[in-house]
Amino acid sequence: MNTENTGHQVASTGSCCGGGQAAAPSPAAAGDDTAVCPVMTGSTVVKSVAEAQGLFRDYDGNRYWFCCAGCGPAFDADPARYATTA
Repeated sequence: MNTENTGHQVASTGSCCGGGQAAAPSPAAAGDDTAVCPVMTGSTVVKSVAEAQGLFRDYDGNRYWFCCAGCGPAFDADPARYATTA
């Protein structure tokens, strides 16, 4: 079992990258500082943490935040597909 911290920022179970997950955002961090990962829909992302880790992309005038490093390349491969789900 992989116990390495992979920088996940998800609140739901399961992830595209495997490994451990960070706890859900605290109520103080919730609200405008959270988003849903467009690749792993249902995964809540803390925007400020994702940005600090480079887990975001700008596409078609909008910013998209990711729950883990594996979601960026998936988004890059077909951004129009994922941008419609955010």
